[in-house]
Amino acid sequence: MMDLLLLVLLLVAPAHTWLSLEDWGSGRVDGSVGEFGQCVCNVFLPDTSFPADRVEQMQTSSNQLSVEIKLHISKVSSLKVQLVILLGQLSNLTARVENLESGPDKYIKLEFELLRIELREFEALVMQLKTSLNSSSPAFESLFIEIRNMSLIVDQLESYDRSNLEVIRIEFAKLQRKLEKCQDDKEDYSNAQIGSCKHGGILRIGKPVVSQLNADLNGGFKYGGWGKDSKPLPGSENMHWYYGYTDTLVTKITRYSDYYKLIMRQAFKTHELYVRYQYDWQGTGNNYIVRENTLYYQFRSTFSMAKFNMTSLTVQNKVIPKASTRFSYHYSANQNLDFAADESGLWVMYATEESNGNLVLGRINEETFEVEQVWQTSEYKQSITNAFMICGVLYATRSVDTQTEEIFYTYDTNKNEESHVSIRFEKFQDFYVYLDYNPADQKLYMYNNGYYVYYNVKFKAA
Repeated sequence: MMDLLLLVLLLVAPAHTWLSLEDWGSGRVDGSVGEFGQCVCNVFLPDTSFPADRVEQMQTSSNQLSVEIKLHISKVSSLKVQLVILLGQLSNLTARVENLESGPDKYIKLEFELLRIELREFEALVMQLKTSLNSSSPAFESLFIEIRNMSLIVDQLESYDRSNLEVIRIEFAKLQRKLEKCQDDKEDYSNAQIGSCKHGGILRIGKPVVSQLNADLNGGFKYGGWGKDSKPLPGSENMHWYYGYTDTLVTKITRYSDYYKLIMRQAFKTHELYVRYQYDWQGTGNNYIVRENTLYYQFRSTFSMAKFNMTSLTVQNKVIPKASTRFSYHYSANQNLDFAADESGLWVMYATEESNGNLVLGRINEETFEVEQVWQTSEYKQSITNAFMICGVLYATRSVDTQTEEIFYTYDTNKNEESHVSIRFEKFQDFYVYLDYNPADQKLYMYNNGYYVYYNVKFKAA
């Protein structure tokens, strides 16, 4: 009975009628005797109602905060990666500016604007990193100072060019053309049209024309090649291509709709030769060419010649009987198969054990993709720096010194005759791995220590 009474009192009595304000925060129990002699218990309870709504709100806020923290951590990680890339690019940019500073012979007009664009991109990225990380680290200030200093150097170099170098170079180019014309008149050179073989072979090689550093803007990409399609498809007459890397592995090929797009690094299409879990069409070596929108190159996984059709996106490879992997060119490893194209067709150069490492020349049937005829030369392949074909004649080169290369040997497949010659030409830099003639414009294309270089070729009168 007592317990029931106590429960009723607790339920029906409003709290404010029996609990004073000062007792609101703590609980206690008082006992007394009522007027009829019954026991009366007064229970004073604090306000212990659980704030479930506030706990729910707190949990929601906690979850939101957790998501935000994860986003910030992800963003910081991403910015860290960008910063590493930035530092690498900045180092490469510093090298290019130093290259421009080193002398007027290193000057490339388009480089100034490209450098300025990249500097603005770097500055914007550093500002983004600084804002995102909410940091005033000395490292950021150091980066800003370095970028500003480099901008000043570029401006100074360009101002020097406006006042001196550009005028000098224009006049020098005019003078060079006049001298070449006088030399042509004196030497009775051939003016054979493009595609024609009505000439007596190479008379001389012009001065190196340096376009610029490769499209990756990476001085470490010393291995690679560039050029034009030697037999372009209709509508692709101006198509250029490029690939560069730190070693002889060939993982992709990039096409550009014309020379200007190549210089501005605005790719038309990049074709990957390797996609994980799908296909591995990678190559090796640096003596590949593009002909009829098809890349001819040395296959890696099985030593063979391969062709990658960039229209149908298909690959075909064929083993060359007796071709050896032991004999590369003098400058670089893995140049076991050297592809070339000229006015008469498609060629491949290699060496065999039977030839004791001497260069072997094979003509490729473009329909069957088979080597249909071979010629044996007397030159040891590893003593040759590179080779190319013009009108069925093989031309082999060797290094004279750090600035000079020499065509020293020829083999004429039309007459089955070989000869030793001396046609010297200038190198932009010592190390190069790619040299090929293009019959579509009668130019020699060289990939010289990461730079695009080409040469105009003059022929003897027939």
